[in-house]
Amino acid sequence: MVIDPEGTTVLSRRVPNDETELLELIADVRELSANVLWAIDLNAGGGALLIALLINHDQRLLYIPGRAVHHASGGYRGSGKSDAKDAFIIADQARMRRDLHPMTASDEIAVDLRILTARRYDLVADRTRAINRLRAQILEYFPALERAFDYSGSKAALVLLTGFQTPAALREIGQAELADWLRARKVRNSSVIAATALAAAQAQFTTVPGQSTAAAMVARLAKGVMDLDAEIAETDALIEGRFRRHRHATAILSMPGIGPMLGADIIGLTGGNLAAFGSADRLAGVAGLAPVPRDSGRVQGNQPATAAG
Repeated sequence: MVIDPEGTTVLSRRVPNDETELLELIADVRELSANVLWAIDLNAGGGALLIALLINHDQRLLYIPGRAVHHASGGYRGSGKSDAKDAFIIADQARMRRDLHPMTASDEIAVDLRILTARRYDLVADRTRAINRLRAQILEYFPALERAFDYSGSKAALVLLTGFQTPAALREIGQAELADWLRARKVRNSSVIAATALAAAQAQFTTVPGQSTAAAMVARLAKGVMDLDAEIAETDALIEGRFRRHRHATAILSMPGIGPMLGADIIGLTGGNLAAFGSADRLAGVAGLAPVPRDSGRVQGNQPATAAG
């Protein structure tokens, strides 16, 4: 959607996310005017190709968050939602507002860190879901074992579950042999882990229906969590290695409470160029750290009585 300074539509058409089509669009728009201001509601993902093309062609580009577009849509006629309407709102907001964030090219390390940190968040979420499912599955047929260990923080418990998942299997191997089995797999405190597992096994002699299938699922889930742990550790090493190569790494690490992981988040989310925000207040606002207004409707707690005339 292209509009003129008065808000009149000059061009409107659907464009595939394809380099040839986008280059043709840029050329057509530049023929309409030599002074063009572009705006987009994506700062990565599906908008990355268009952003790169615009920056490479020295075009001015603003970023308007999707949330801002959603709130602004209430001030336009019609309750329906369409791509054309959203495009018009984005263009019109860029025409009127002076507080939108200009987009510049991100450095290569910042892009790498954004990709890696996003992957790490996915892996951690997958691990949390897998552990919750693991605990729920054990609880269904062997609650004493579910209570015995902290599966989110104990690799030893996960190793145990890859080999032994039922009360009968634990009693059959016995404490001494189980400790040796764990020790062979480099489990720390193997004797303590074996004793805890055998105590849980001695607390239940009843076989719950479905135990065999549930036990097989527990072994698979435990192995999956261990695989996720390995991938998270590998990703952490990649993140730290890339982060420490960034020009701002030393300065960011000098701030109290910020380590390589949080520092990588900062670089990835800001594109590696904090100066692009213009001021510390602008950065704080984008980060959601701006002070809470104490205007009408937002004052909390007991306040002194006031008189109005």
